[in-house]
Amino acid sequence: MAQENGLKKVLDEYLIYEILSVVGEVPEGKVATYGQIARLINRSKNSRLVGKVLSRAQDYGDYPCHRIVNHCGRLVPGWDEQRYLLAAEGVLLKDDFHVDLKKYQWDC
Repeated sequence: MAQENGLKKVLDEYLIYEILSVVGEVPEGKVATYGQIARLINRSKNSRLVGKVLSRAQDYGDYPCHRIVNHCGRLVPGWDEQRYLLAAEGVLLKDDFHVDLKKYQWDC
């Protein structure tokens, strides 16, 4: 299959921007999960697809990808800047690696 920006061609531009536009709606001081983003674009079983798109988001513009965490609130492993970006928005961690989803999850 052809590759474009590291993503399989099945990820057309519309789908990429659909995901990124939802990510862009997550308000400052809140977080969303990959699964939550997938549900909002009517692809509830595609949370990994959301993660893949976010890993290449810088190729498409400036999006608040630091506001997206996994279903347990875990930060992206190896992306230390995420914790500082969230802290700057008032999102505190409940331990070294997890956001308290009960307190900070986006209610959309």
